Amino acid sequence: MTDQKARAGDAADNGSQRSSSIEQNLKSKATWTRLLFMVICCVLVSIASFVGTFVVIFGFLWLLFTGDVNQEIRQVGQSLATYIYQIIRYLTFNSNERPFPLGADWPSGSPRPD
Repeated sequence: MTDQKARAGDAADNGSQRSSSIEQNLKSKATWTRLLFMVICCVLVSIASFVGTFVVIFGFLWLLFTGDVNQEIRQVGQSLATYIYQIIRYLTFNSNERPFPLGADWPSGSPRPD
């Protein structure tokens, strides 16, 4: 019986530690700031996707009428793809670096390896 009471006491201590940890997280300014930046990033990725649609259409029309790929459009597309990649990494907690305009510069070229 003494072992069961000790285990019950340990379980209660673990539960109160978890509760305390959750309470700290709920009161943490950093947690709520991250949420705010994540909401802003969701809006930014939507806008970037919308712009990306026009880049794709314009690039295809350029190819259709000239027969050549426009290098400037291609670079804009790569930059936009890297930007969306950076946002998704931030939103999925794979990076703590905030994307443009919340911290980092506008990306140029392909994403850099970690």
